[in-house]
Amino acid sequence: MKVTTKILLTLKLFVAALIVPHAVSGHCQVPCGIFDDHARVHLMLEDAVTIAKACKLMADLEEKTDAQSKQQFIRWTNEKEAHAQKIIKTTADYFLAQRVKTSMDDYNDRLLAHHAVMIAAMKAKQNADVKYAEALTKAIEATGVFYPGKH
Repeated sequence: MKVTTKILLTLKLFVAALIVPHAVSGHCQVPCGIFDDHARVHLMLEDAVTIAKACKLMADLEEKTDAQSKQQFIRWTNEKEAHAQKIIKTTADYFLAQRVKTSMDDYNDRLLAHHAVMIAAMKAKQNADVKYAEALTKAIEATGVFYPGKH
């Protein structure tokens, strides 16, 4: 391969890498040491509030039959499910993959608490009753004891 062909190929790959959209996640799994566990718990609690709001608004729209109400119902359903999935992803990819370690004295307690969050998020995703959002909030709050805020 000629030098100019190699340079051209390298340039094309570089440009393609810039153009192709990349997935953005909340935090990398590279051991960079930059963690704000309390902030992530807080963000998951915000997600749970959004899920509760979606459930309440879906209940308000339940009896309505006009197209706008049906469309809003679908949008709130999608929003509820997206926030539940975000909680599941944060719990799995951030907490369980990076922050809960077998060497911890309270490993089993942490594992059970984080698993409870994932189960509660799954149930909140599957159901439109606000009680599932409330159970999710309680499960997230239970993990918060492991990640106190900075004082």
